Amino acid sequence: MLIYVDGSAVRSGNGCREYPFQTIQEAAQIALPGDEVLVAPGIYREYVDPVHAGTPDARIVYRSVEKGAAVIKGSEVIKNWKPYEGNVWVARIPNGLFGTYNPYTTLVSGDWYIATYIAHTGEVYLNGKSMYEVTELEKVLKPEIYKKSWDQAFTVYTWYTEQDEETDETLIYANFQGADPNAEEVEINVRANCFYPSKEGVGYITLTGFTVRQAATQWAPPTAYQEGMVGPHWSKGWIIEDCEISDSKCSGISLGKYKQPNNDNKWLLGKLKHGTQTERDCILQAQREGWTKENIGSHIVRRCDIHDCGQTGIVGHLGGVFSIIEDNHIHHINNKQNLAGAEIGGIKMHAAIDVIYRRNHIHHCTRGLWLDWQAQGTRVTQNLFHDNTLPKDENANTDCIDGVGEDIFIEVSHGPTLVDNNILLSDFSMKLPTQGVAVVHNLIAGSFTAVGVGVDNGTGAFATPRYTPYHVPHRTEVDGFMTILHGDMRFYNNIFIQKPVRPGIQAIHELKKDDVWCEFNPVTGTIPYEGYESWETYAARFEGYCGMGAAERDKYYYKLPVWTGGNVYFNGAKPISSEKDAIEDTEHEITIGIREVNGTWKLETNVYDYIPETECAMISTETLGMAFEPEEKFENPDGTPIVFQFDYFGGRQAINPMPGPFASAEAAKKTLA
Repeated sequence: MLIYVDGSAVRSGNGCREYPFQTIQEAAQIALPGDEVLVAPGIYREYVDPVHAGTPDARIVYRSVEKGAAVIKGSEVIKNWKPYEGNVWVARIPNGLFGTYNPYTTLVSGDWYIATYIAHTGEVYLNGKSMYEVTELEKVLKPEIYKKSWDQAFTVYTWYTEQDEETDETLIYANFQGADPNAEEVEINVRANCFYPSKEGVGYITLTGFTVRQAATQWAPPTAYQEGMVGPHWSKGWIIEDCEISDSKCSGISLGKYKQPNNDNKWLLGKLKHGTQTERDCILQAQREGWTKENIGSHIVRRCDIHDCGQTGIVGHLGGVFSIIEDNHIHHINNKQNLAGAEIGGIKMHAAIDVIYRRNHIHHCTRGLWLDWQAQGTRVTQNLFHDNTLPKDENANTDCIDGVGEDIFIEVSHGPTLVDNNILLSDFSMKLPTQGVAVVHNLIAGSFTAVGVGVDNGTGAFATPRYTPYHVPHRTEVDGFMTILHGDMRFYNNIFIQKPVRPGIQAIHELKKDDVWCEFNPVTGTIPYEGYESWETYAARFEGYCGMGAAERDKYYYKLPVWTGGNVYFNGAKPISSEKDAIEDTEHEITIGIREVNGTWKLETNVYDYIPETECAMISTETLGMAFEPEEKFENPDGTPIVFQFDYFGGRQAINPMPGPFASAEAAKKTLA
């Protein structure tokens, strides 16, 4: 059945073409498996709570009849502004508008949120652009430049909120820098979600072609209920496609965790157990309560434009397993720098079991893709990453280090995690306090950081290793727990290019070079793995072993081996000394960058003028072997092997392929995104 929605209808009808509903929620109340909800262009200021699930063979489809023209907003327009002083205006908003959830009395909070950043879940938007909340009225009257922001000029557009308990009103003071807020479009977000089931298990929904904006979402750590502006809320089989998703206070799309009332921000609220322990508890409780391949995950997020969210473009823990995230444009995430903590990125996912990230373009984020815990069977392939880093060198001080990121961060996972045929152009390409990763056929113009560090809880007096789970291959069932030994890494057929080190990056390296979490190494190449053993040396230590002494047991805690082959290094990028076939070009000066032309992106480099004639080996699942701890191969989610015979564009490689992500020098000249 087709169900029609048109917000411009004179009055709401019965959902037929001639008498459409006025709101999407009216359609969501009655839509059943096999139905399609067709939404006409217009702005829909509502929370859509899908009531019924589809089925694998009969999805429920919500479709904007014109791509991007049906706009779901979590905000309302405010037109009752009164002059207060100078450029500052004040609005009084009856609290009845907010119902049971007032974003202007609700602070952003949760596990791993840095509490010194005081912010409400509410926002004020001037002509669609988010203004800057401050903590006292004086900072609205006399605003100052906020140096951490990527857009410092706009940081003087400030606002402050307080409650008038006598009148039961929310007061918002805002400095519009000379603009008349009653003549401009000024909105405030009033709803926590835009398209998101209130109950679990509403699966097999398709959301296609919508613009979704401006929701008052809460911080979404892995140890709490993870909400987003859009998301499936602990179900299976959603498709979110061809949507523009922006301006969520915290997260745009959530593929995340359901609420466990006994373990919801327990670290923050209960204090007695550290967050890493409560996270382990969360995982095992979820397993007992139905977290399986049959019930959860297998979502698809594709061809979406996701931008200008405060915490993440896409977030998830447990609920995103077996998903595909492809062909998305994810950019300008956490650029305001008004939120801080350990859950920020273009994509931040825990337990990305058998998740495929392919052909995404991720740039100008605090960090690009963060895979935390249980990146097992995860594949990151054919993506373009750039400008995921500190925006301005003058920000390079101890107060701004939380703004430094990287293209890919893989944390305390046992793998197998496969990173292949990507272009990594940010100052830091990969942060690697982890093991069980294969890095194959990438173009890498940034350094590796946190190699050999960053896996403990960082106490002063005690050993505090983080034990993280690994799983039955291609399943969710936990197979064991182990700390990170480091190593178990593979680097094959990559191109490494040392870019000039920005002064700000060098300054941060000097400040943080002894940091147990991340030393911000500025040198590109495999060199941080210097001294790691070969497999042969590592395995020989166990030959004939049958002893039980303490010294003998040390064998089980050595760093794991590293494998290399077919890599090429330019501009002083450094290989490890055991890499026997490494090619170092010290003769030519290589330039590399990326240029946007009319919305398309092209690589600018001369590296393919100097690629040496070398016969790289064809890499396959068999070449890469198994990740040490889970004893799982680097293979497809269905268990079939991979042969790396296709490049960044899907072109076929030669029998002896070129290093890097392109099958030929000509391919590198094509439009990347």
